[in-house]
Amino acid sequence: MLKVRFATGIALLAISATGCALAGSPRRNVVVPAEPTMIDYVDPATVAGLSVGAVTVGDSPSDLKVHISYPLLPDARALTRALRRQAQQQLRDFLRRTKGPASYPRPELNVDWQLPAASSEVTAVRLRTGERLGADWGNSMRTLWFDPRTGATVGSTALLKGKPELEQLTSMVKEGLRDRGSQIKQDSVKPDEELLDSMAFNRSGDLVVEFDDCQIGPCSLGRLAVAVPRAQAAPLLSDLGRRAQTSVLRTAATPTPSGPPVTPRRAPDLATSQGRRVDCSKTKCVALTFDDGPGPYTGRLLDVLREQDTRATFFVVGANAAAQPQLLRRMSTEGHLVASHSWSHRDLSMQGSSMAAGSLRDTSAILSVVTGQSPRLVRPPYGAVSQQLMSIAYRMGLSLVTWDVNARDDNGGDPRDIAGRVVRQAHPGAIILMHDIHRHSVDAVPDVITRLRAKGYTFVTVPELYGAAGMQAGRLYRSGSGLPGKRPLT
Repeated sequence: MLKVRFATGIALLAISATGCALAGSPRRNVVVPAEPTMIDYVDPATVAGLSVGAVTVGDSPSDLKVHISYPLLPDARALTRALRRQAQQQLRDFLRRTKGPASYPRPELNVDWQLPAASSEVTAVRLRTGERLGADWGNSMRTLWFDPRTGATVGSTALLKGKPELEQLTSMVKEGLRDRGSQIKQDSVKPDEELLDSMAFNRSGDLVVEFDDCQIGPCSLGRLAVAVPRAQAAPLLSDLGRRAQTSVLRTAATPTPSGPPVTPRRAPDLATSQGRRVDCSKTKCVALTFDDGPGPYTGRLLDVLREQDTRATFFVVGANAAAQPQLLRRMSTEGHLVASHSWSHRDLSMQGSSMAAGSLRDTSAILSVVTGQSPRLVRPPYGAVSQQLMSIAYRMGLSLVTWDVNARDDNGGDPRDIAGRVVRQAHPGAIILMHDIHRHSVDAVPDVITRLRAKGYTFVTVPELYGAAGMQAGRLYRSGSGLPGKRPLT
């Protein structure tokens, strides 16, 4: 059975970050007026054993940009397998559609997730897929439901008794769209499982049916959704649907405790939380950095780093951090530096200024609450930087960090080959890119540490590479050996 526990301190923050299903990225400290199509999502940090899996492509200018994340639920393994298959299928479809010469910049695929329900009776995962195949960005949604009683993972229409009820629901949805204006194509709404593939319940028990961008109206309208009132929806629901509705109502009625307020402190410039210092002007230093976590192998990586007395810099995805705060706390308390990698790994250089700033602000907020330190560094997803992004980082007091040694560990491979690539490219001041979301990457780390130490290298966090010169907000840093007047060590 799925176990739900309370997390103190960040529960309300995490819920506010993911609790609104309106178009756009999650925002904090914003009072949202009552809206019947708004869905309150379960705080993933309260689901015992939850981790995050990911499929990623793209760490060079010539690559596609792909980041697909999904929850790993130990008590709903059939759902986890279905989500993994869904991710792999989405990647295959995207690669097929973008194969060959393209008339647009690097296409992007991004999939994030929320939990409309998580209990011993039912679990649901809402996948939000964003694609850029030109100048425009479009979102689509799909919600999968897991029934612990049968062990089956089903689509949203399984919330209904059958085809007659699907037809009745379609009529109700059309009625709900009637006053939305002439731009809405009501005739496009049909009793089709693929069209009605994202349904969940709001905190009042109303059945919310949502549509993809451009699906039943102009793309400019964004997300369109209809809330079918609880009383009207009740006769249509299957046993699974009734349990799902009850689960959501019970969760909405349960207060979420919050911990004492946390006052974030400024992250250290030259040392980690343990206060250890290294003078990289006199020592051969390299910075191990890990992207896209925390993930299912992050705990094992932290074990390795502790055994090897090695410090690293973790550029974490905000949504993953909110789901697994215990790993962030461990990173910080064991002497590593925790930094930002945006909220959902979308290319910030292609976003509008408000969206990009919001993504960084949301990530900084969750990292500050969990670790007690305000992040000073951000690694832009895919290493993509624009002048606008540099200006945003400057205003937010963030330094931009990319890399000059790429382990090329995002697409599998032998750990020995990964370690070999890192060791061959390493040099004094190197910023080494690896990923803690892949097993083979973590397996390569002991070899990387052993071989580089044998060459006389010391492992430090990124700010320590720059010594007394420090790191400036809004500036881009690719390597610690690039400082003016600094001679590389041999």
